[in-house]
Amino acid sequence: MPVINEELGAYSDMFMLLAAFAYAVALIVFAWDLAKSNSTIRAIEEDVLRTEAKEFATVGAPDSNPYASTGGAQPPRQLVDDSMDYTAASGTRGIARIAVVLTWLAAVVHTAAVVTRALAAGRVPWGNMYEFLSTGALLVAIVYLLVLLKKDLRFMGVFVTLLVTVMLCAATMGFPTPVGHLVPALQSYWLIIHVSIAVLSSALFTITFVASVMQLMQHRRQAKLEAGGRDIMPFLRLVPSAGALENLAYRINAVAFVTWTFTVMAGAIWAEAAWGRYWGWDPKEVWSFVIWVVYAGYLHARATRGWTGVRSAWLSIVGYACLIFNFTVVNVYFDGLHSYAGV
Repeated sequence: MPVINEELGAYSDMFMLLAAFAYAVALIVFAWDLAKSNSTIRAIEEDVLRTEAKEFATVGAPDSNPYASTGGAQPPRQLVDDSMDYTAASGTRGIARIAVVLTWLAAVVHTAAVVTRALAAGRVPWGNMYEFLSTGALLVAIVYLLVLLKKDLRFMGVFVTLLVTVMLCAATMGFPTPVGHLVPALQSYWLIIHVSIAVLSSALFTITFVASVMQLMQHRRQAKLEAGGRDIMPFLRLVPSAGALENLAYRINAVAFVTWTFTVMAGAIWAEAAWGRYWGWDPKEVWSFVIWVVYAGYLHARATRGWTGVRSAWLSIVGYACLIFNFTVVNVYFDGLHSYAGV
């Protein structure tokens, strides 16, 4: 049995609080970037409207304006194209670049918190809700930052840093757990295999949840513009089209579904070794299966039944809601063989 190092545990708690603070600052800077971009875009559009009005008033042919349905201005051009090529946009939006740097800094401090927690406990740091949430939040940030190296996903920064901050606050305030030993049932190499893949899957599903929410927002905006309405959310010009967001979510969900399938399979093998049966309809097992079914339905419906657009986005969001329910309500309020991993 490894010796618990309470001093390292205290350092871990301190690093975790610093990381939460750094993510919160990054969130504010990302929001500032969107607010600044929003006001700038509105000013540009108003200037275009004034210029167009003067031009058509000069020629005396306002009825010939091909953009009359949009109030005289040309349809707004997206500032981030569907390819989301970061290299093409890396020289713009200095405030967003600062936010990205802050997110990297927060992730480094967050990594120090998770590593010192592991060293303090002498084991992998995902044996309870506190450790699962803190490690899961770290993977969400790392996955986002790694994808950001290739794709211009700075438009997701507000949502990602918000979710990571909420996860860390939930871990530190809702499920504070001192460094301690694992219960006997968790003292297995399957903990490393099963839970690590579950954490990775959850991080990937979190990114696709953000993409799906933004897809719905962009879809609503595009529909309003096509109907001749005013652009009520001009900051979404910093976001690619709804179709591009849907494709991004679909590709990541496909990968996450494979890893989640492995999570369920590894859990069944571990259950046989620990309890003498592969499947027992424990609440945790049931909801893990429900998550698998929802995302399987999402992939199948989109690939073969033409469930694209809003319907596919809502299916992805429902799947993530089931995931959150499984790792919060089921862990805390449902009695079962997995209850020891709750808090």
